[in-house]
Amino acid sequence: MNDPLLVEIIAYAPTAFYHCTHCEVVWHEAGAGKAIHSEQLHNSLPADLAEEYLQMSTWVRDLFQRYCDRVVIKVIDVASLEGFWKSLLYGVRRYPAVIVDRKKNFAGGDFVHAGFEIERLLGALDPIP
Repeated sequence: MNDPLLVEIIAYAPTAFYHCTHCEVVWHEAGAGKAIHSEQLHNSLPADLAEEYLQMSTWVRDLFQRYCDRVVIKVIDVASLEGFWKSLLYGVRRYPAVIVDRKKNFAGGDFVHAGFEIERLLGALDPIP
């Protein structure tokens, strides 16, 4: 059996900040925790980046529908230390960026060409008789 294809996506992602575990329990029991985190996620990205994230999410759902467990998708926040490191490692300067199989990157939301590369690689793994 072949290992699943790794697809890494470096993108601006919605962020919510949490308190320590004990405080989160208190906020939850007070009925305020969910509302606070929901509001944070709703307002964490400007409208254009939120739309970009929605397009990326739709593309990712499509990948899972088409390939199921044949792909592993990892979304990395640009603003994180890992996002900074991966951007340097792969030479990415525009986001969202899709890195397929740790080799090819498709920057600036080029989901179409990234999809073609994924299809090519997975097709090469399981040729149609």
